[in-house]
Amino acid sequence: MRIAPVLNGRGLERFIAFPYDHHRSDPQWVPQLRMDVRTLLSSRKNPFFRHAEAQYFVAQVGGRTLGRIAAIKNDAHNRVHNDRVGFYGFFESVNDQTLAHALFDTAAQWLRAKGCDTMRGPMSPSINDECGLLVQGFETPPTLMMPHNPPYYVTLHERYGFTKAKDLIAVESTSDRMPERLVRGAKLVAERRGITLRALDMKRFAAEVELVKALYNQAWEKNWGFVPLTDAEIDHLAKQLKPVVVPELVCFAERAGKVIGFAVALPDMNVALKHNPSGRLFPGVLKVLWHARRISRLRVLLLGVLPEYRGTAVDALMYHWIWEKGNAKGYTWGEGGWILEDNPAMLNGARQLGFVPYKTYRIYDKPL
Repeated sequence: MRIAPVLNGRGLERFIAFPYDHHRSDPQWVPQLRMDVRTLLSSRKNPFFRHAEAQYFVAQVGGRTLGRIAAIKNDAHNRVHNDRVGFYGFFESVNDQTLAHALFDTAAQWLRAKGCDTMRGPMSPSINDECGLLVQGFETPPTLMMPHNPPYYVTLHERYGFTKAKDLIAVESTSDRMPERLVRGAKLVAERRGITLRALDMKRFAAEVELVKALYNQAWEKNWGFVPLTDAEIDHLAKQLKPVVVPELVCFAERAGKVIGFAVALPDMNVALKHNPSGRLFPGVLKVLWHARRISRLRVLLLGVLPEYRGTAVDALMYHWIWEKGNAKGYTWGEGGWILEDNPAMLNGARQLGFVPYKTYRIYDKPL
């Protein structure tokens, strides 16, 4: 067995390629476009690496790739939380505990040398990207920007000595309407408080992104593990998502001319990406574009309200907006989340809106 650091373009391509072969027989796994994965991993193209660094490793036996892992030091996290937590992500492995141990040990050694006292993950590469190990809900496919893994990954983690740091809950709804009582109540509150909703204006896309910058970090700042996104990171995310945005499914809540909340729902592009098993741009992108016309699934990616307006039914109003606009465009299923397991206000609110928990993702910790 050889655990080799990725030191050049050839090694990076080997790191990127492994999951496409490894998960080929998993009916739920969704291959992402390799060009997008390459951008995510690039220290030149991904602004995350302006405040972080990573080392990628590939495990080989007899010249055959059997696993991979990334060790990640996120200086922004450590500044915000005043700790020395290091991260691992992009973990993939055959069902071999010895090999998994070697991968985890290699990442731990790199993080320890960087002064970290805890290894946390999986985060690929951060809590603002794909994060968590799927521990419940293996029988259904992941939505856009959510991870998926086989059940034996849980055993590989637990036998190594990882323990749960936090669970993340994804909720689903198959209903075509919200409970009428909640709709009436939310609209009544909106009228009394002078709250209005509007859709994203694609003609003013850059200005709309600036509004999101002003709101995002305020709306999520108290969440466990939260790391503020920089302006460059939000710009980068907006650029990536712009081609798949449906303006009617992004809404802003306003009061007295001030934006107080926003919600972003996106078509679940994984439905289309599923039909391009190689993940290559050509000719696979033609299949993706063809199947993208038939997507009936949504993911409510973000929903945030300024702290002083929480508990005022603004979130219900925005959900109702997405529900109505989504149904009008033929979307019949939606996922919300993820939601922290110890955020009862959000979980109870989701249940009242007709959502039910259906997947659990786990963040693990291990002392170094």
